[in-house]
Amino acid sequence: VQLQACGGGLVQAGSSLKLSCAASGLNFGRMHWGWFREAPGKGRRFVAAIERTDRTWYSDSVQGRFTASRDNAENTVTLQMDNLEPGDTAVYYCAASFSGNLHITESYDYWGQGTLVTVSS
Repeated sequence: VQLQACGGGLVQAGSSLKLSCAASGLNFGRMHWGWFREAPGKGRRFVAAIERTDRTWYSDSVQGRFTASRDNAENTVTLQMDNLEPGDTAVYYCAASFSGNLHITESYDYWGQGTLVTVSS
């Protein structure tokens, strides 16, 4: 199983970025997908998730600014991030889950390598 995340970069506050995660080696359509982030000195925290039914979940801090989506034909999940804030600076990880509470890391079975997002003020 491989999860390859990309799309990070350095942007100014108020800008947008789109992260993508390409998956291989698993049954993409049967998985739930999540995005987490890890800022310097902080643990890995939930950002967003999209269930196999396309139901989405967001942390309070990104609700209304970030949008998670999935393309089962392309085996890709994306995280559209709008109106970025300096507090969004972190390494972002995509992850795949068979089941469980999608807000916690323990529910995820596979992880991507992370992509760095830096938002300057």
